[in-house]
Amino acid sequence: MHGVGNDYIFVDTSRYPILDPQAASIAWSRHHFGIGSDGLVLIGLSPVPEADFTMRIFNADGSEGLMCGNASRCIGKYVYETGLTDQTTVRLLTASGIKLLELHVDACGMVESVTVDMLSPVLEDMKLFMPDGEPLPDGVFVSMGNPHYVIFVDDINAVDVAARGVILENSPRFPWRCNIEFAQVMASGIRMRVWERGSGITMACGTGACATAVAAAVTGRCGRRSRVIMDGGELDIDWRADDNHVYLTGPATLVYEGEIEADF
Repeated sequence: MHGVGNDYIFVDTSRYPILDPQAASIAWSRHHFGIGSDGLVLIGLSPVPEADFTMRIFNADGSEGLMCGNASRCIGKYVYETGLTDQTTVRLLTASGIKLLELHVDACGMVESVTVDMLSPVLEDMKLFMPDGEPLPDGVFVSMGNPHYVIFVDDINAVDVAARGVILENSPRFPWRCNIEFAQVMASGIRMRVWERGSGITMACGTGACATAVAAAVTGRCGRRSRVIMDGGELDIDWRADDNHVYLTGPATLVYEGEIEADF
């Protein structure tokens, strides 16, 4: 499945347990040699009553992530359309807390889009938790359950995302590595390109879109509601003033289902 081009392999672990998800993600995510994806997502039943399902996400390099807005929308689509739930509000337990998914279902019973309550963004002075080190280009640090550094540019097409992204992701200023967004505010919305930690360039990033929208708002570049345009498509972001939560709305798409022999 994919959310605006951010594609993952999803495994329902209530049916197919994965003992070594790190190795599986590395092997299966390799384009040409595996299935090919941005990573592996495990869907599970929740062990606590406060949530309905769980999500674990592993990047293409095998590292475990904390949260993914695009993958969480896909999980909402999967659990509803496969009959694991008949509720249009789904509580998803992630490594960064419980996220509420509001499913928008059409007349045929298919999930057209999903709104995810991403909770409150965290904006902090990087000096409070990052060691001194090499200077960074001007940007805004935003945590959406995982770390993002948003850099605004005058010409998004002139940015060498691969060259700059890998250096910034692994900067000593980011002890846990970081997702890097390059963004340009336009009349049509915020054009954003992303380098995801552990995966490299991806077509889209849900938490990155949220972080970019928040960064644009706090720097006065736009209001609290915006459209973020990425290589794979568009997401609507609403940073609501009443509860300070960021709401992410976008599509989720099933590409295909299949079986693979593995010993992970």
